[in-house]
Amino acid sequence: MTVPLPSAIKSIRKDLLPILADLRLAIALFLAIALFSISGTVIEQGQSTEFYSANYPEHPALFGFLSWKVLLFLGLDHVYKTWWFLSLMILFGVSLATCTFTRQIPALKAARSWKFYNKPRQFEKLALSTTLTAKSLTPLAEALQKKRYKVFESDNALYARKGLGGRIGPIVVHASMILILLGAIWGTFTGFMAQEMVPSGDSFSVKNIVEAGSWAEPQIPTDWSMRVNRFWIDYTEAGEIDQFYSDISVLDPEGKELDRKTIHVNQPLRHKGVTVYQTDWAIAAVKVRVNNSPIFRLPMARLPVKDGRLWGTWVPIKPDMSAGVALVARDLQGTVVVYDSAGKLIGSLRSGMKLPVEGVEISLMEIIGSTGLQIKADPGVPFVYAGFGLLMLSVLMSYVSHSQVWALSEDGTVYVGGRTNRGQILFERELVSVLEQSTSIPEPSPPSSSEILVTAD
Repeated sequence: MTVPLPSAIKSIRKDLLPILADLRLAIALFLAIALFSISGTVIEQGQSTEFYSANYPEHPALFGFLSWKVLLFLGLDHVYKTWWFLSLMILFGVSLATCTFTRQIPALKAARSWKFYNKPRQFEKLALSTTLTAKSLTPLAEALQKKRYKVFESDNALYARKGLGGRIGPIVVHASMILILLGAIWGTFTGFMAQEMVPSGDSFSVKNIVEAGSWAEPQIPTDWSMRVNRFWIDYTEAGEIDQFYSDISVLDPEGKELDRKTIHVNQPLRHKGVTVYQTDWAIAAVKVRVNNSPIFRLPMARLPVKDGRLWGTWVPIKPDMSAGVALVARDLQGTVVVYDSAGKLIGSLRSGMKLPVEGVEISLMEIIGSTGLQIKADPGVPFVYAGFGLLMLSVLMSYVSHSQVWALSEDGTVYVGGRTNRGQILFERELVSVLEQSTSIPEPSPPSSSEILVTAD
């Protein structure tokens, strides 16, 4: 038996929409998203299985249950890309949108509309009310306008309001959060991240993709490449690294330079939606000469040491490669340490210097560094930034009080009352000031009816 479409829509509006618009559901979803976001910050993301098995063993498991198998099964190694995390964000966005359209927008429409009070007993329901002796509402209207109220008048009634932005603020909050969620989800599906270690002077294309969304292929650059013109490191007087730099050119398929920038930490290169960050460095190779031989470019490999960073290579000193020496370097300051074939320290070399070793002379020409680059594209970032901008604006709007004032003139008596959604004491003072400025309305003398009554709203 099929349910008619109008009945199904009516059932959704009656049963499902109130659940989605429930504030408790939105808070629960928000806390769940925050909790899993924290876990994604604490637990290292995108590492190898060996890394997790070494750091999250089964015995003893973290908190008694979180072993590497549980971690990988739940997808906590890539929290932000799991189906359940994306589902939480989508459901949270739907909840916010439902609340906006079913509650906040109708509340705004109600705040924008107005009605006059035409019976004195209506003023008894207001949080603040008083009665005055006066013949006209004109002085009161003028005093309210000076306080930047928008005034509406009929023959014997008045309505004034200000601070409508305070009612719009919650809607902007929801809109900004939905925009942030959309940006995050869009970036997850369309963004990518790559990492490249490129020697100084080499050209490269983006190939080592570490993470990529399902629709990320159009973002990966195929019509341009890059060249590291030069990589260098500035050191402090104490020999510590101060900053490392990469002079990078963007090239078209014919090798023509399209863009160029020297990047360093927190100063990336941006081109066609792709951002290139400076993240790491290494020693790629050394250029050496043995006696009067041609200059050799020998790659250097990272050595497995516990403390610090060392790179080493082997230089043959005989034509049949039966003997050689080892060169070890720790930085790009131009010095390497030389060991003979027995592992004995012979001495050190700086760029441009020569050292006699076992009957030959080795010349160190240059130490070549390589730059570690992170290449990213996230089309959702503009939406996220726009969302946070709106969120900051909505915070300011939320401090604006929405104040309303009603007045009714009947048989020489003016009934005045008002209410506000925040800042009750300030509103009372403002209303008293408005009444004082209404010079044509005489001051009431005790015991008169000109007293302010505070009642339940």
